[in-house]
Amino acid sequence: MSEPILFPRERRSPRGPRRRLVEVVVPVYNEQRVLERSVRRLHDFLKTGLPYDFVITIADNASTDRTWDVARRLADALAPVRAVHLDRKGRGRALRHVWSASVADVVAYMDVDLSTDLNGFLPLVTPLLSGHSDLAIGSRLARGAHTTRGPKREIISRCYNLLLRAVMRARFSDAQCGFKAARTEVVQALLPVVEDEEWFFDTELLLLAERVGLRVHEVPVDWTDDPDSRVDIVQTALDDLRGMARVRRRIMQGRFTATVPSPRAHASVGMAA
Repeated sequence: MSEPILFPRERRSPRGPRRRLVEVVVPVYNEQRVLERSVRRLHDFLKTGLPYDFVITIADNASTDRTWDVARRLADALAPVRAVHLDRKGRGRALRHVWSASVADVVAYMDVDLSTDLNGFLPLVTPLLSGHSDLAIGSRLARGAHTTRGPKREIISRCYNLLLRAVMRARFSDAQCGFKAARTEVVQALLPVVEDEEWFFDTELLLLAERVGLRVHEVPVDWTDDPDSRVDIVQTALDDLRGMARVRRRIMQGRFTATVPSPRAHASVGMAA
């Protein structure tokens, strides 16, 4: 596998006092049609509504259309936006690559269609920066959430999350919402143990986090289904079931564990908001 490409290749470090930094990853595959509109909307929202420094990383995992060209153009035009290109597919693979090298205080990701209302982003990351929690997830199934989607996706999602609670004893309510964040030092300790490189990545990360005693914060979100979504939900569901079986075996073999930083040991002193 060739080395991932980063564009722009250099960024100057910001001057002045150290501020909290949040890195938002947008994984993409053949999204030339919506990428620019979504990234500009996200950039505008974070610039005006987030009281922390931020960087948006577009992670193009092996697109075959003009997605990479669009990503490079955005990285050149907008600060702080950067683009990373990998030559193999997989959302989990893209997140692993970016998160494992991040120097931000908190890393996050969201789906490029921005189906989740962006007003949920500050409640997602604030508990992590304050030291209240270790990971945070947007939940379409928590009390207070509002979701608009077809009955097929609704039934599959609810059944999958019920199965996670029944079989894996998961305590989180929504494993699959593409709206998540974590303390960087925590997620970097978990990543070597997480094996999946595609859609089950989220679930495996959350199961591992709960198993080692980390605190997962849930944010009820407003979510609207993207009618143009090309996710094969049946195949994804089958892959998720295989992932659950694999994790179950690893638990029984005592191989599903990680050493993580002391909870909320990062609480900052003298660091600007």
